This record gives sequence, C-alpha cells and structure tokens, in this order.
Amino acid sequence: MSDLVSIFLQLLLFKLVAPVTFRHHHYDDLVRTLYKVHNECPHVTRVYSIGRSVKGRHLYVLEFSDYPGIHEPLEPEVKYVGNMHGNEVLGRELLLQLSEFLCEEFRNRNQRIIQLVEGTRIHILPSMNPDGYEVAAAAQDRDTSGYLVGRNNANGVDLNRNFPDLNTYIYYNEKNGGPNHHLPLPDNWKNQVEPETQAVIQWIRSFNFVLSANLHGGAVVANYPYDKSLEHRVRGFRRTANTPTPDDTLFQKLAKVYSYAHGWMHQGWNCGDYFPDGITNGASWYSLSKGMQDFNYLHTNCFEITLELSCDKFPRQEELQREWLGNREALIQFLEQVHQGIKGMVRDENYNNLADAVISVSGINHDVTSGDHGDYFRLLLPGTYTVTATAPRFDPETVSVTVGPGEPKLVNFQLKRSTPPAAPKRRGPNSGHRGRVLPKKVQPRAARKKEMMMKQSQRVPA
Repeated sequence: MSDLVSIFLQLLLFKLVAPVTFRHHHYDDLVRTLYKVHNECPHVTRVYSIGRSVKGRHLYVLEFSDYPGIHEPLEPEVKYVGNMHGNEVLGRELLLQLSEFLCEEFRNRNQRIIQLVEGTRIHILPSMNPDGYEVAAAAQDRDTSGYLVGRNNANGVDLNRNFPDLNTYIYYNEKNGGPNHHLPLPDNWKNQVEPETQAVIQWIRSFNFVLSANLHGGAVVANYPYDKSLEHRVRGFRRTANTPTPDDTLFQKLAKVYSYAHGWMHQGWNCGDYFPDGITNGASWYSLSKGMQDFNYLHTNCFEITLELSCDKFPRQEELQREWLGNREALIQFLEQVHQGIKGMVRDENYNNLADAVISVSGINHDVTSGDHGDYFRLLLPGTYTVTATAPRFDPETVSVTVGPGEPKLVNFQLKRSTPPAAPKRRGPNSGHRGRVLPKKVQPRAARKKEMMMKQSQRVPA
C-alpha cells in the first residue's frame, strides 16, 4: 500500500479538526502551546514541571485525565517522552500536535478519545532536553547545522547514555540468581547523572507508569529492549547481538502495533536501512549502555520502547504535516496498548491496600509490584497464566488466569497474614536432654568427709 493511500485511510479514522499551524517551536513557544491546550481543556489537563535543565529551563509535562493530578486506582499511567536528543526534534513537534489533537477531539466528543482520556492517565513530556534543542535550532537558523550539533545537554552529555547501568546486574542475576525487577540504584547515583536525567528518574519513581515510548530521530523503526548487548566487549566495543528481555514477545507486539499503524514504518526499508516489520531489538541493531528504555524496565514497572521516527533529525517545517499524519494513528494506538493483560487490587484480610506486593507470572522471569494504592498492572499477551502475589509477613496467593485479546482481566488478591511460628516451651530447672532428669552434682569423697567433720565440731554437748 502506498504512503498516500495509507495516510488517506488514517484520515478516515478521525474527522479533521480546527486548522493547526505546523511549525517548529522554540522553548517559549512550547510553553505557550502547553498552557494553551490546558486553557482550552482545563477539566481534563494539567501542566506540571518535573525539574529544570542545566540552563534552568523547566521540563514541563502535560497530563490528560478525567481527574488531573490524581491517581485513580486501577487506571493505568502511560507516558511519552520527546526530544531527549536536542537535535532530534520531530518527536517534540508530534507530541505538541498530539496534545492539541487530544484536547480538540475530547471537546468534539470523539468517543474513542473520551474513552482513552477517562480510562487512562496520560503524561506528555515534549522536551527532555530543551537546552540542546535551542542549540540545534540556532544552528538551523544559521544553516550551519552539523549532524550532532545540539544532541547533548548543556554540559555536553548524551542523556541516553546517562542513566545508571542496571543491565550489568540483571545479566549477572539471570545467570547466578537474584532480583529480576526493581533493581536498586547506587548510593551516589545523583552525583553520576545530569539534572535532566535526575528529574526523569525521580519522575518515573513518583508515578506507577505501566507503558512508555521515547521519541527519537535519525531512522524509522520501533526499537525494543534490551538496548545493551549481553555479548562481551571486543576491542573496546560491545558486540551487536540480539539480547531479549523475559517479555520479548510482548515487546515485539508493542513495537509492531506502532509500526503497522504508522504510515510507512512497517515497510521496513527506510533511511537506507532494512528492519523486518519496521521493528528491532535494540542490542541487535547496536549496543547502547546506560539507556533510558532499559532503565525503565529494570528499575520500575514501566515497559518502554524507543521510536525512531524520521531519517532527518531536524526535518524541514514543510514536512511536519506529513509526519503528523503518518504518526497520528500510531500514537493513539500505542496509548491504547496499556489496556491489556491483567490488573487488580492487592489487599489484606481487612481490605487494607498492600503496596509493593510482588506479582509474579510463572514462566516470565520479570515481576511487577503494586503501587501506593495497592493496584497493580501486568501487561500480558492472550493466554493462560499462573500468577502469584506475595508480600512480606503474608502468605502468597496463586491463581490461574486466562487473558483474552480485549480489555485487561481483573484479578484481585486478598492475602492472609502469616501465622507466626509457635514459641518454644520453657524448660524446668532440671529439664533438658529430651526430658530426662539430671542427677544432682556428686561431690568428691574427700570433700564429703571434711564437711562431716566440720559439722560435728560445731555441735553443742548435751
């Protein structure tokens, strides 16, 4: 199917909304756009900052929810992150367009969008690297752009090589035994990362995100974890090799959803590269250490993929409308993927919510945990699974669950507090040695004779 026919079919899925100006947005324009959307949809949006860049620019997030600022139990949280590399700008512009689109369609009573907003808490971070963007944009204005100008943050650091390396630990644990999820951070991790990276880490630790996509440029492919190859280094470089996660089949499905909903990604041939189905395992393409998508999977409950969306890292303004039409349906469908698998509440016998309960699926060596409100979300493909919930000081509970292709299956757990072991019985003064009575201590014969003579010498005559 040609690109034009594919785009035409996507136009049929949504009626055209008010005219949108397709242009690049500097930082001030970006902020104005986010607040414009909030002012037009004040009851279902919220603008908040997760921190500041090196240069002090806010990292603003636009939230869509029927109760902005509130986590509703059993309602999943999903996020989009754009412009991590300052010179890869299409994701930034697509997320601004998506924000305007969601607001417009919600106001126009589009039932698909209403259902999405009312059943999902959506967080959109258009630019993780606003400082780098301004450098790249200035170079574009001077027509002196180099391929990497503006890629890094203001300290010259590549933010997608700046997260704590947890892959080394998970590869060791997979071989020798150890935790398979929520791997701990080094004690001094804040001293090892940039302000933008620290802000994002604190953000994803503060929300129980279930699904995420990180938008990049320079290729056209949906990239899924692991990004870091398990193979050993050769001459200073880690060899390229397919390095799947325990959820590899699920990740492939998530990547294909975006690829096949995209105007042309699924065709495979793009930017001089060929990727079957328009998807790739990250480490199979090239090995990347300290990346954000692996960090999400290993430190939180969040399943993240990386979307490479354009051959040109900084596409011309005239190309933005075509790119939007090619990505719009895919951006919506990917958000909808958070509604699959199983979800539920974990409570004790008195119906108190249990946070940090571990949800394990037999045969998949990657667990998730319940959030602060006791609710959990486990993305799964259709099939029958054995699922166990465990928590400290509680007896585990195991159930068999059949997951269908539609909405997630509701599976609640009510854990019973473990019965403490009986206290050992106190022994009598002469008890012990399996209940035998011990004989009295025997004194030596000389000592007994001396004691008798002392007693006789103390007697008074009659």
